[in-house]
Amino acid sequence: MEKVRINKYLRNCGIASRRKVEELILDGKVSINGDVIKELGTLVDDADTVLVNGQKVSMNETLFYYMLNKPKGYLCTHKSHNNEPTIYNLFPKSIPLFSIGRLDKDTTGLLIVTNDGDFSNLVIHPSSDVTKEYVATTIEEVTSSHLKQIIDGAIVEMTHVRPYLVKKLSPRTIKIVVKEGKKREVRILVSNAGLTLDTLTRTKIGNLTLDSLPEGHFRPLTAVERQLIFSK
Repeated sequence: MEKVRINKYLRNCGIASRRKVEELILDGKVSINGDVIKELGTLVDDADTVLVNGQKVSMNETLFYYMLNKPKGYLCTHKSHNNEPTIYNLFPKSIPLFSIGRLDKDTTGLLIVTNDGDFSNLVIHPSSDVTKEYVATTIEEVTSSHLKQIIDGAIVEMTHVRPYLVKKLSPRTIKIVVKEGKKREVRILVSNAGLTLDTLTRTKIGNLTLDSLPEGHFRPLTAVERQLIFSK
């Protein structure tokens, strides 16, 4: 293989998402041929010895793509502090995987898990304009005033965000579609409107739907399904 930038190389090895890979490099956790490197543009190929946290890595030629119906109570992290379950406990340990984006511990639903760093970067990049659909149930009955407050948006991570679409499905159920995908964005939108969230499930990414996949189960994504993420 011809030499590639170390951040791209590590993503293609299935080490982590783009952002996490860059953090590892900048934190001095990556070495090439015995030398710690902190330059994201450092070039590397499979003839080089690459270590991440002291462990040797190499390009993984087999790419995996899975749809997971994340169960409640599971973290989207490789390590938990209190032995809490993570989504990676659900997959074979022999496959290095990471999720494209995250769902918080109490949120269930559609999550894409892969070892393809380029694909992950494409999904989350703003230019792809990928929407995420959530269904929220609330303790209180949803009024028109609540809906207006959700539509008007809220401050999330020091930025005012507004949902792409909001629709009332039943007295205590709302569909909320977002594009930004900021941390806990939907929870903040609902709370800011004065509603108490009961359950939150992501049902759709782009035009890829969760369908009837049972909670806690996963299955491979086909090439056609992967394209559904980007179709309008």
